[in-house]
Amino acid sequence: MGLSKLLQGDTGGQWLLGVLVVLAVGVPICNLWLPETSFFHVSTYTVTLLGKYLAFALLALAVDLVWGYCGILTLGHGAFFALGGYAMGMYLMRQIGDRGVYGNPLLPDFMVFLNWSELPWYWHGFDQFWFAMIMVMVVPGLLAFVFGWLAFRSRVTGVYLSIITQAMTYALYLAFFRNEMGFGGNNGLTDFKDILGFSLQSDLTRIILFMFSIAALISGYLVCRFIVSSKLGRVIVALRDAENRTRFIGYRVELFKLWVFVFSAILAGIAGALYVPQVGIINPGEFAPLNSIELVIWVAVGGRFSLYGAILGAVLVNFGKTFFTAALPEVWLFALGGLFVLVTLFLPYGIVGLLRRKKAVSS
Repeated sequence: MGLSKLLQGDTGGQWLLGVLVVLAVGVPICNLWLPETSFFHVSTYTVTLLGKYLAFALLALAVDLVWGYCGILTLGHGAFFALGGYAMGMYLMRQIGDRGVYGNPLLPDFMVFLNWSELPWYWHGFDQFWFAMIMVMVVPGLLAFVFGWLAFRSRVTGVYLSIITQAMTYALYLAFFRNEMGFGGNNGLTDFKDILGFSLQSDLTRIILFMFSIAALISGYLVCRFIVSSKLGRVIVALRDAENRTRFIGYRVELFKLWVFVFSAILAGIAGALYVPQVGIINPGEFAPLNSIELVIWVAVGGRFSLYGAILGAVLVNFGKTFFTAALPEVWLFALGGLFVLVTLFLPYGIVGLLRRKKAVSS
């Protein structure tokens, strides 16, 4: 399927890809080549902030695929995001070597501080970038496969499925806080130095990470667009709208759900891997149940059942979070709760749904 055919009728997606291409060209020029005194200069802080938003947008895309199209309201995708982030963080920690506070060439600083005598077996291999990247996808995908296989075979649906996905996330949240788990406990993994030999403090490295985030979001969008435009997409929409009827026709509903759930978890893991080197830390707080609930709010605000709507919602809500937590930190949680109530009552199809309705009225 050609790109033009894939995006046929997807005006919002075409605009999205156009904006991403403009950012991919304009931001590096404005950051690296224009002087800081220029009005059009983009600071490295802004580049990092945009890169974080792009990682969140990819995460929202993953949630929209499994919720908006497949009808699985997951409150646990924060766990897949965090696991991908931890896999990347483990690689970055191994790259520090003897440049840590304690100068141990093999053990990360927190292990030396806790008197660990040797590297745990599950840390082996993370000194290789290719191995870490495989784990970024395998670990969230494997967890999603095991969880989904058990849940979907048992025909757990609706609010019950949402609750157990959040229980899974909360269990991981508590587990990763424990020092004996070997993931840095409460402090998590931080103080990263470089990636593939490039300093993470370098402006050029920040731009490269930003470009990879754009490439990942474009690729993720096109793959998701291909899925929802295919026969598979029509089947998952059918089981969302009438699961029993779809099952009676002869489709193995649980296998379709499982495939979409695992793929969505892998996308979330990739988003986590992009997020960590740009923000410089990963800790158990990323497993917090509130984070997974926020993901659903992003998608609801932008518009579920609309891939570009989920991306729009993620960027807008996180921009609001950045503003409010800096200007009025005590107001943010109230604003977030109010936003969710507002969208639920008056914008059930989000911003994209509102725009579509206005367009239909005007035409």
